[in-house]
Order: sequence, then C-alpha cells, then structure tokens
Amino acid sequence: MTATIHGTAGRPARLRESDCRLDDFESVVQTSTDVDDYPHADRVEQGVLVYDSAVLRAAASTPEEEVEVEGELARALSDGPGIVVLKGAFDDTSVVDRVTSAFDAIIDDERTAGTAPGDHFAKPGANSRVWNALEKLAVRDPEAFVDYYANDVLALVSRAWLGPGYQVTSQVNVVRPGGVAQDPHRDYHLGFLSNEVVERYPAHVHVLSPVLTLQGAVAHSDMPVESGPTLYLPHSHKYVPGYLAWRLPQFREYFAEHRVQLPLAKGDAAFFNPAVFHGAGDNVSTDVQRMANLLQVSSGFGRAMESVDRARMVTAVYPALAARAAAGWTAEALACAVAATAEGYPFPTNLDRDQPIGGLTPLSQADIVHQALAGAWSPSQLDDAIDAYAGRRSTDG
Repeated sequence: MTATIHGTAGRPARLRESDCRLDDFESVVQTSTDVDDYPHADRVEQGVLVYDSAVLRAAASTPEEEVEVEGELARALSDGPGIVVLKGAFDDTSVVDRVTSAFDAIIDDERTAGTAPGDHFAKPGANSRVWNALEKLAVRDPEAFVDYYANDVLALVSRAWLGPGYQVTSQVNVVRPGGVAQDPHRDYHLGFLSNEVVERYPAHVHVLSPVLTLQGAVAHSDMPVESGPTLYLPHSHKYVPGYLAWRLPQFREYFAEHRVQLPLAKGDAAFFNPAVFHGAGDNVSTDVQRMANLLQVSSGFGRAMESVDRARMVTAVYPALAARAAAGWTAEALACAVAATAEGYPFPTNLDRDQPIGGLTPLSQADIVHQALAGAWSPSQLDDAIDAYAGRRSTDG
C-alpha cells in the first residue's frame, strides 16, 4: 500500500497495523533518486539531494525564478527522496557561532536550575535538550535572533513546503561523545501518537499529516559521521501506513540495515518530510559535541477560524457533564459533548513544564475532563486541574 501525498484512490477508510507489509515498504524505498530530475541540485549523495545554497540563492533571484526553485524543493520533499541537504545555508557562520553561544548559556542556566529536559525518542544522559529555543533565544539575544532568522534559504524551503504564514519553532539538541542514537521514527503530528490512536484517524489524514510540518536542522558544529548526524531512509515517506509501521520490529531492522547518514559542516542545513523514517545517530567520536538547532516549521492553516476560551467553556459546562454522568449517560455520549468543549489535542505546549509521561504526548485538556468525570471530581477540583494545565503550558518565567 503506497502513495505520494496526492493519491487516495482505492485506500480503505482506516489503516491498521495489519496493513503494514515489509515487502510493500521495500518496493517503495528502493526507488532511486535521479539528479537530472532536479536541475538546481548539485548532486545526489546516498540517495539524498544535496544543494549548494549559493546556487539556490542565485537561481531564485527574481519572483518567477523563486517560484520555480520552490517548486523543485517541494517535489524533492514529496515525490523525491523526501530529504534535501542545503550546503552553506549560513554563508556567514559567525552568526551561527553567536547563536551557539546563546544556546550554551541557556543550557548552563537550565542545568544550574536543576532542569533536565528529556528527549522524545532517546534516553536522557549525554544529550542536552533545549525546548522552545526559539522564544528563549529571542529573549536572551534579540539581535542574534534577528540576524539568524533573517536567513533567506531557511525561508525559501519553508515557503516551498508550507507557503506563506508558516510558524517556526525550534529545539536545540546537543549530543556529546557517548550519546546514544534515537529510535527510528516519523515525526509530528501522527508520529507522536500511539498506534492505537493512529488507527482511529481516517486514511486520508495519514496522507495529510506530512504536509502540515517541515522538519529541519541547522548544524551548529561540524558533524562528521562518527558524531552521529541524522540517519535517514530516503523515500520512506511515500509508504502510507508508515505511521503505524515505524514501531514494528521488522521495519526497525530494515531501517538499521539500509539507512543513510550524511556528514554536515557548521552552517549547513538539512530539511525533510516529517514522514521520512529518521533518527539521530550514535556519537562514537571522542571529542565532537554535536549541536543542532532542530526546526519544526508548521503550516499557518493548522488553526481554527475563531478564538475560543476553552478553559472558560470547560468550567461552565462541567457541572452539566457531571450531572449527565451521574444520571447514567454512556461514555460515548459524554465523549461527544467533551469533544465540542475541551481542547482535544495536547500541542502546542511548554515541554519544559508539560513533559510527556508514559508516551510521546502530555495530557490534553479533554483528557483531564474525562479523568474528572471518571473520578466524580467536584467542580472546584476540575477548576484547579484546568488552572494547573494552563500554567504548565505558559512560557512565562
């Protein structure tokens, strides 16, 4: 069962783990990447398209040329290998160094404060992680922030995949010698959900999810292969049941045997379709502290049309919900009412304060309401829990 982001014909209404067949997956990922299909690319390396950022800048010097270049990058991320490496994305690496210094200071401050952010897909230890590095950098060093995010190549690839109005977020990852690899995975959105939850989403959402986000990384240090730069499996984003497959042992084994790994130099950037199977590698070097600014760029369309104060709604509605629950309403009927009331998705949140427990996502507002109904909480108990939920999501302080 395969498709690019375009096709839906003949697909079942729901996908199941039983739909995941290694033979089908293998037939997809064995696709070759032809550099001739991408006129602005410098070369293909291990199946990945490599671009010279200076060439891209020159090629996109007029509005018409910019559209052409953006179209090529979008094809590379959808119909192509799903990964592009942009050599020299920062031609002035002194800007990268200034931001690195700010990130180092943030890491030191958080270590002194006793916080130790965890990693979604790797065990804590030798790694350092900075959640919401975007806001923290803007507040700590506004001039460095502006000079860094004025980068035209980062904007070019973001527009290519998401169009205007995109939203940037950033997390810093430092992997020191001895740092262990991440598990191979797919990324935000469906990649963060358990297979039980993923199976509840319509098949077309499996196709939609990758076009809502662009994953990227800027190298803040030279990253030879021994330092563990990201492992990729080119073309794996085209396998539609992949959000259910990446956790399965046979698919992980295939990834381990066939993944590719490209070194990066400081100032290079790599961007990829979030449905590409990927994961950071082991840092087996003796002296390289690998630092990357991980960029998660989101579509501006992922928001409702109206502003709604759902905490206020929950507070108002909960007594009625509790009364219906006490009167014997079914869980299904209550769930329908809760879905129209509370925020059912746990993101965005402050991952310093609202870290996932027992999974890849923290509790949603709706999860808390369901807990309250199951436990017959009083309205004041529910109010306290909703206030605490809001506090965990705040970035103040």
